[in-house]
Amino acid sequence: MNLRDLVYGLYARRVEGRLDHDQVPKHIGVILDGNRRWAKASGGTAAQGHQAGAYKIEEFLGWCAETDVEVVTLWMLSTDNFDRPEEELRPLLGIIEETVRSLAVDGRWRVHHVGTLDLLPARTQTVLKEAEQATADNTGILVNVAVGYGGRQEIADAVRSLLLDHADKGTALEEIAESVDIDQISKHLYTSGQPDPDLVIRTSGEQRLSGFMLWQSAHSEYYFCEVFWPAFRKVDFLRALRDYAARHRRYGG
Repeated sequence: MNLRDLVYGLYARRVEGRLDHDQVPKHIGVILDGNRRWAKASGGTAAQGHQAGAYKIEEFLGWCAETDVEVVTLWMLSTDNFDRPEEELRPLLGIIEETVRSLAVDGRWRVHHVGTLDLLPARTQTVLKEAEQATADNTGILVNVAVGYGGRQEIADAVRSLLLDHADKGTALEEIAESVDIDQISKHLYTSGQPDPDLVIRTSGEQRLSGFMLWQSAHSEYYFCEVFWPAFRKVDFLRALRDYAARHRRYGG
């Protein structure tokens, strides 16, 4: 162990020792940003960057388990990402599939897909469905894997689902319009029944949501971190939790 690692370890333990577990967010959303830029800075390929980012996920979930986080949403592939070249998108989907399989095999997590399945290749759809079924009875952290996810698409899908439910019941259009409210739409979101994210972390220095959990994050706290996702360290995670705990959430009150 070199001096830098020693100092880092001591600092991380100091931050962790001062962490109030009663103030830890129960649901953390993460925008896993910066994989390609990390790879470019390291002289690697985009696929190598995505793979390095995938390896970071298991480590991150371990930190969450240590600090009593209950739900984690990982944005792994957005609807906008489908505009990327085929030679990048194909290996990225393969890395996502392998990551989801690994999360399922681990045995600690409950895997839940959030996103539009119809946009994904049949093989990816199968992997996501099988992982969700295989981990349904697990008692660990609920891990939402956001694959083929877009916040606007989610809201559109929720409204469509709500309308179809009413249509099946034969509800008149006027009655539907009268009855639609926030709670009804929430029940049709991909994360129905889950708590909204308390904290949203975005790596790589970008300071925008890019459509991530637009509905659910209305009262979320945001933490923007300069480091690229593959280089995200435990101390960066603990700093995010410390920053969150220091804020006073008023919910408009």
